[in-house]
Amino acid sequence: MEHIGTSFFAALKLVIELNSDLVEIVALSLQVTLFAVSISSFIALPLGGIIAVHHFLGRGAVIAICNALLGLPPVVVGLAVYLLLSRMGPLGPLNLLFSPTAMIIAQCILVTPIVTALTIRTTSDLWNEYGEQLKSLGASPMTSVPTLIWEGRFTLTTAVLAGFGRAMAEVGAVMIVGGNINHATRVMTTSITLETSKGDLGLALGLGVILLLLSIFITGLTHFFNNASERQILQ
Repeated sequence: MEHIGTSFFAALKLVIELNSDLVEIVALSLQVTLFAVSISSFIALPLGGIIAVHHFLGRGAVIAICNALLGLPPVVVGLAVYLLLSRMGPLGPLNLLFSPTAMIIAQCILVTPIVTALTIRTTSDLWNEYGEQLKSLGASPMTSVPTLIWEGRFTLTTAVLAGFGRAMAEVGAVMIVGGNINHATRVMTTSITLETSKGDLGLALGLGVILLLLSIFITGLTHFFNNASERQILQ
């Protein structure tokens, strides 16, 4: 118990004093995750909207695949990206393996299906509600997508936040493709795993506290946007 208490005090000291290693790890984690979620959102929001309003051959299968990919195993994604970026892989000459870019790619693959699937559900409901009205104003399904995304912005923001939470908590895929290299690819989740195995509970607990606070913050934002969405519906 004394050792655990000492570790908690050490963790608190690291957080309060803004330890340089801790700050570096947190900054890289946020940088990688924000880039990955931004790229994923740029792809997934319009893609989900297009799938929602267009009826084409195989649409049901595409939606089923998007929903199935919500449970995509992170280690499988990490392995696939590793093979893609390894020296023997098709993108090997780019030398991206064990870099933040490789970690961003892995997180993009994990987050994109989440945002796409949730966007399909949201925009499908909005299209069913406002589709005829938009058509009467001369809008086609394609030109209606930006309007539907804007109308569902609060709900879609929660989808993006869900993707952010998934990416921030990821450890398996980023460990495989990033290598957990000190001062290069070491993020919060991989650092917690490493420091715990080394017995350095102070840094591990400090990073754990920050990760927990970020999780609470994301949950609070999600709750806020859910309430905003409900108020918009009532209006």
